[in-house]
Amino acid sequence: MLPVVFHPAYEAALPDGHRFPMRKYGRLAEILAERGLVPRGFVRPEPADAGTVALAHDPLYVEQVLTATVPRAVEKAIGLPVDAGVARRSLASAGGTLLAARLALAGGLAGSTAGGSHHGRRAGGGGFCVFNDVAVAALKLHREGAIRRALIIDLDVHQGDGTADCLSAEPDLFTFSMHGEKNYPTDKVPGDLDIGLPDGLEDEGYLAELRRHVPRLLDALRPDLVFYNAGVDPHRDDRLGRLALSDAGLLARDRHVVGEVRRRGIPLAAVIGGGYAADIDALAARHALVFEAMAEWI
Repeated sequence: MLPVVFHPAYEAALPDGHRFPMRKYGRLAEILAERGLVPRGFVRPEPADAGTVALAHDPLYVEQVLTATVPRAVEKAIGLPVDAGVARRSLASAGGTLLAARLALAGGLAGSTAGGSHHGRRAGGGGFCVFNDVAVAALKLHREGAIRRALIIDLDVHQGDGTADCLSAEPDLFTFSMHGEKNYPTDKVPGDLDIGLPDGLEDEGYLAELRRHVPRLLDALRPDLVFYNAGVDPHRDDRLGRLALSDAGLLARDRHVVGEVRRRGIPLAAVIGGGYAADIDALAARHALVFEAMAEWI
């Protein structure tokens, strides 16, 4: 059975009409259950504590989130009201990614039905991201000695600026981001390997670029763990994407990453990353693709 992590707090209440598709988290869990991918149910994480989150973030910022005192300018950059519900969601998401990573280390593969908040920088959040769950989990495991080296494969359509920022002093935690070059954020933070793609790139060109990098990175780095941000916003119908992948292209992408990692015997923890569409059913179904790709290896 593929371990899949879910917490009810992944879905926080937002004001009516808010543009962030918060409902996708619960709908994704429903789709995974409908498709028989969680026959024994979900694994529920413990929310991350403040000390764990502060491994990646300034303690003052962590305190501001937990006390709902985030400065207005930072809250505006995040694009979410940073209230008690969003704070709970952010802690649950970080705890979920950490649990998925531990489960992957134990059994080879695991995924969380949230996570991938890769715009969270050390001093503050941005782009719908409060805490950088992947950076938190990678640093926690590294500090514990559970891993020596990790590779973050970030295929969200937006550059992983926050992850690069949070892990800039960590040579053993390697960040690879393949994203739309002209997309958000405008002030990109250089990671260890950044591949910017042109607007409108379709399946064939995207997959060719991916295949140039993933195998060689795995062979060169030989990581103890891979974190995979499987954002679905490279899809042609995504309203914040600017690339042009199809559903089949996203599935081929996920199969390639999972397959290359697992053929080498490396554990992989997947998070869902970004995806923005009015059709929540279609959006959640795209997020389900990475879990289907992982289930093929169970």
